Amino acid sequence: MDIEKAQKEFIKYTEKYDLSDVNIKRKQEHSIRVMKISKRIAEGMKLTQEEIDIATLIGLLHDIARFEQYTKYHTFKDAESIDHGDLGAEILKKDIKKYIETDEYDELIQLAVKNHNKYKIQEGLTQKQEMFAKIIRDADKLDILYESTCMFWKGRENLVEESKITPEIIEEFKRNESVDIRYRKTPVDEIVSVVAFIFDINYGTSFEILKRENYINKIIDRYNMIDKNTKEQLEYIKDIASEYIEQKIK
Repeated sequence: MDIEKAQKEFIKYTEKYDLSDVNIKRKQEHSIRVMKISKRIAEGMKLTQEEIDIATLIGLLHDIARFEQYTKYHTFKDAESIDHGDLGAEILKKDIKKYIETDEYDELIQLAVKNHNKYKIQEGLTQKQEMFAKIIRDADKLDILYESTCMFWKGRENLVEESKITPEIIEEFKRNESVDIRYRKTPVDEIVSVVAFIFDINYGTSFEILKRENYINKIIDRYNMIDKNTKEQLEYIKDIASEYIEQKIK
């Protein structure tokens, strides 16, 4: 498996789109970072070299539909456009040979891409299919957490700082559950829902990256909340998150 060749082909694919648009460029850069994170997770799991390469390739291709999605709909919100996991799997059904010569892993790669953005992984997958879906879900979430430390809400931090947490959001967090996006109503709800990604992370290496990079504290500490109660809630969320991460690393 030639990952370097696949990466060149992927860059060539993205160059069909308007890379001068910061949103398109950001997805290209996100894809490369997720590719590298996927590799780190697979290596940490002590997988075979071939399995590491598959995980790396899935990381590279997981958001392949984002470029078409944004170009056509001018949004990355699936609910307002198209499910980018489903579309990505469809794109790869016809284009997978550009990235990998053998057809042995076609279904595996397509299923991982299809499931990477879902609230829950579909039922009925084999153990191997589920493993690769979990690796890409971890890698994708880790990079979104990174982006949340410095990119999201940039220049609009005041909108977060002036908002309050919706009660349903804090209750889901207390139960160590991923946040249902239907409950999100305020800017700070979005921050809490990203932090809650930790409850859907699967592998020890992923938690080690999370702790080493200190993403949770960096995300929350970006904002100087105006409401005293909201500030206290975010400190409480930091404590819950820190304890949860420590438990998963032990």
